[in-house]
Formats: sequence, C-alpha cells, structure tokens
Amino acid sequence: MEPVVLIVDDEGGIRESLSGIFEDEGYSVVTAETGEDALRVAKEQLPDLILLDVWLPKMDGIQALKEIKVIKSDIPVIMISGHGNIDVAVKATRMGAYDFLEKPLSLERVLLTAKRALEKRALEMENKTLREDITRRWRLIGESPLIAVLSEQIKMAAPSNSRVLITGESGSGKEVVARLLHGMSSRAEKPFIEVNCAAIPQELIESELFGHEKGSFTGASEKKKGKFELADGGTLFLDEIGDMSLQTQAKVLRIIETQEFQRVGGNTSTKVDVRIIAATNKNIEEEVEKGMFRSDLFFRLNVIPIAVPPLRERKEDIPLLVEHFIQSLASEYGKTRKTVTTEAIKNLQQYDWPGNVRELKNLIERLVIMTPSSLIDAKDIQIVKSEHNQSDYFSYKTLKEAREIFEKDFIAQKLEENNWNVSRTAEILEIERSNLHRKIRAHKIQLGD
Repeated sequence: MEPVVLIVDDEGGIRESLSGIFEDEGYSVVTAETGEDALRVAKEQLPDLILLDVWLPKMDGIQALKEIKVIKSDIPVIMISGHGNIDVAVKATRMGAYDFLEKPLSLERVLLTAKRALEKRALEMENKTLREDITRRWRLIGESPLIAVLSEQIKMAAPSNSRVLITGESGSGKEVVARLLHGMSSRAEKPFIEVNCAAIPQELIESELFGHEKGSFTGASEKKKGKFELADGGTLFLDEIGDMSLQTQAKVLRIIETQEFQRVGGNTSTKVDVRIIAATNKNIEEEVEKGMFRSDLFFRLNVIPIAVPPLRERKEDIPLLVEHFIQSLASEYGKTRKTVTTEAIKNLQQYDWPGNVRELKNLIERLVIMTPSSLIDAKDIQIVKSEHNQSDYFSYKTLKEAREIFEKDFIAQKLEENNWNVSRTAEILEIERSNLHRKIRAHKIQLGD
C-alpha cells in the first residue's frame, strides 16, 4: 500500500505542484488549505507524512504541528516556509518536526527529505514492534508472593548501572530476569549480548569475550570483535558464570575495574562502557571456598544479588504459566488453542518440576502438538509427563539424586493407581505400611482425594 502524504498550504499552486510530484512517485496525496483542515484530515486518515506550511491563516503551522503531535506523535512533519527564520525553524524542530525547508522549494530536495523521513519512521516502527515482541516474550508470569518480590527487585535494580548476580536453578528463568533488567534500564536501546560460559570451550572463551586479531592463533583468519566490544553501551549477560576458568575470571575482573581490554593477540587497549549481569545455578560462595571461583570477582559481581525461586516453591503460578504457554505456542504453530481441565492443572501442581519453568514449557509444547483433542485432561498430562520424566533421569548429577526422584515418582504413581490407598499400595510395593508413610512424608507427596 502506497504511503499517504498530507500537503498543507494556503497557496493552491504549491499544493498542486507538490501533489503532482508525489503522485508521479507513487504516493497517495491528500491536501488541506488551513491548519484546521489539516487537523481534521490527520485525524480521519492518519497520513504517513505531512508537509506543513508555517504561515497559514488563523491557526499557523507551529500551532498545527503541536496539535498534530497530540493526534499521533510519530507522524513525520516537514515544515515549509517562504520566510526563512532560524528561530521558527529551531522551535519547530524542538516540537518534533522532522525537517524545515525554505521556499522556493527544490522539488528534488523535497522528495529526498520525504523519502528519508518515511524511512526513519519505518525503522522506528520496526524497532517498536521488535521491542514489543521482546517485551511479550521476556516477562515474568505469575502472581505469587515470590514473583511479586522478584518483580519489585527487578524494578528497583534495573535503572541503575550496578552489576547484578542472578542465582537460581536451571530452567527457573534467570535469562528472563536479565532481559527485564536490560529492557527496563536506560540502556534498553543498546545491545544485549549473551554469553553462555558453560557452552564455550575454555580455549575459545577469551576470544569470544575479548575478540582477537588476525593471525593471533590457528584459524584466526580475520580480526573479530568480542562480546565486550559488541555490548559497548549496553548490557553483557554472562550466563553460567560459575563455569568460567580462573584464568578468564582474572581477565574479566580486570575489565570490570578498568573498563578496558585487549583483543587476543593484540597490544592496544579498547575502552568500553558495559553493564555486566551474571547468572549461575551454582552456589558461588561454596565455589569460592573450594578455590574454584575468585572471591574478588564474586564481590564485584554480587553488587545486587537476585535469587529466582524454583517452580516448586510457587506452584500457585502454574495455571497462569500453562495459560501463557498454550496461548503463545498455539499462535506460534498456528494451531487451535487448547483448553486444560481443572484436574489436569491439579495434576501438574502435584509435581515438583526439577527442570522448573523450562520443563513445564517443554511439556506444554508437547501436549499442544501431540494431543489430538482440543481438551487436555489429567490423563493426557499423566501419560506425557511419565514419558517425559523417564528421559530426565539422565540429567541428574548423582545416583542419589536420580534414585530419590525416581522413588518419589514411582510411589506417587502407584498411590494414584490404587486410589491413594496407602495400605493397598504398601502391599503391592511389598514394604511395611509405616515405611511407606515415612517415604510419603520424606518426599512430601500429596495424597489425592
């Protein structure tokens, strides 16, 4: 659809000549003779660009510009005048005019200025849409007291340039917190650069962080900017900071102190302005005691500590999370939005979610894709969750942890199969009833109705 240009001038010859050149270039043109008419057309048609004469009868162009910005502030307005006046041009620019052109008009310059104004507006609209998409994607879901506290901490910490250390279990939402801290800060328009310290081989992480010069090592065929340089003016998110080597920790510490670094193989310093947000699923204080993490780096990163609660501690948020995931996944895959029954939600809330929000999202994604019915009930949840959990045992770090999770799931499943009859379940499991009661209490299994 061609852009709509509104031309406002009390001289008929000007309106006619400008209309002609814009129509010849494929634009749709509407005109107005007065400021009052311009406001009416702007409200009705919301043009993409306005050319506005300064000297108009009754309401002048400056007043009309002020009113147009109230109607829709992002419409670019090019002011035109036969009486060149620096004060008027400055005033119009301060009020939001894109540019100021003097008569007699150069038609070539008018078209070039209009093209640039429309390109700038298109870019701004694209950026706005991108920011809205990011805001929708990266937000806290839940109304539990723990989420309320977390949300308040983010709001207080975000406007500062202070370093933040986010702690929490895998899958609990540490990246969401980091993204929100950046998005609510004065650096929101600048880059957000993420580095997963656990995913990059130690021999390459310095090159990733600091960049390298051409020929600095085998395979370095050209100069490369590092993450610190790419994040200049914005935020650098060091995820899984606990997996960073002591050697690299020393260099990161030096950058924090000086805001300067050298590329691998280089001998000149590069200065940057970067806010660092770090995250880890490890207990860093324990890592410090074991000599695996530098205490001085820990103290510098831990200016503002933020702990993300695991999903098992805020199960009241599960219905809202399920609703959010179903809606976003249905939209993403172009599928009909499914409904989850109350019993299914109750089933989900009886599980402790060792994989946290990420595990819940993965399960809901599978249900949205694989459940043939538009209704997801407790039976669907149980079938998929059982299969899902079996593969998850391989993600646990110790045999003890995997055995405990398996035992809990196994007992809960057998209790449900026997309508939560403890005596009957104990008999089937071939253990004493008192022993089963102890295991139920130890695993905090909630008995069904």
